[in-house]
Amino acid sequence: MKYRLPICAFLLMAVSAASAQVASHAPTAIANTASAPTSPLQVSDKPVARVNGTVLTDRDLLREMYTIFPYAQQHNGFPKAQEAAIRQGALEMIIFEELVYQEAGRRKLAIPAEKLTRAQAEFRKQFSSPDQYQQYLQAEMHGSEQQLRQQMRRSLLIEQVLKTDVELRSSVSPAELQAYYEKNPARFQQGETFTIQSISVMPPLKPTADQAKEARRKAEDALRQAKATKSYREFGLLAEKISEDDYRVNMGDHKVVPSDKLSPAVVKTLQTMQSGQISGLIQMESAYTIIRLNENTPARKKPLAEVKNELKTELQKEKYEKLRSNLAKQLRAKAKIEVG
Repeated sequence: MKYRLPICAFLLMAVSAASAQVASHAPTAIANTASAPTSPLQVSDKPVARVNGTVLTDRDLLREMYTIFPYAQQHNGFPKAQEAAIRQGALEMIIFEELVYQEAGRRKLAIPAEKLTRAQAEFRKQFSSPDQYQQYLQAEMHGSEQQLRQQMRRSLLIEQVLKTDVELRSSVSPAELQAYYEKNPARFQQGETFTIQSISVMPPLKPTADQAKEARRKAEDALRQAKATKSYREFGLLAEKISEDDYRVNMGDHKVVPSDKLSPAVVKTLQTMQSGQISGLIQMESAYTIIRLNENTPARKKPLAEVKNELKTELQKEKYEKLRSNLAKQLRAKAKIEVG
């Protein structure tokens, strides 16, 4: 996890490339929530917490709230239904960061001047003009470059502690991956799957005798035409033309379907077929289905090589969160924290 100096949301709503990128790729659920009733927050620099005597203000809190919920920049506030949870999460985060920063001081860690200068130069690149940068300095740093430099130094020290105590220790070795894979075999079992296309004739659920007769006639005619097709495309075009099920809009293609998602009658038929083969009529209540089998993948255990990357990311994330949580508990245990 990387820590960097928060950018003032009030000044960079439209121009911060980072903020715009987060907003444009935010999950749909968040985007929808952002249209709900919102509650704007005012900043007065009043204390919201004290950590070993160091005061954290509502300005620090609001910055973190915007980090958690960047859509608030575009909607003049936070969804009322979520504001309390966002505020609590932000409060916990700024307290944690202050504890980590104080821990860096106890360890007498330092940031080389050249690294700090580079970070400051990178930070300035996020502003579209010198005037905008000066606006930020005036609003957030009382016009002080030195205060900005100190805030950047603080962020880099937090990042340094987290890197040594959490990030580097959360790496997952090949041996750990192998051990997890072997201890959890059921997780990597994949059932039998089929890749199929279908053409269906679907009369009313309770057809009259004439409707049932007509459905049978249509199904037999569909089967004759289906048997005449020679490829995925030919069968698919026919499905689009005559099929009555929902898959007709996609060339009758169901893509990959687990066997337990298909009716027993369909599975029984598919298990007797070869790839490219077309079934006879399969009747299910009053409906008829014709299936083209494109591929049958037998049940198997996925090899470690196939799941390695995804599994490594998952285990690293779990390890990281556990280490971070433990660090927070250790730092809180020896700290005096006052909220409010």
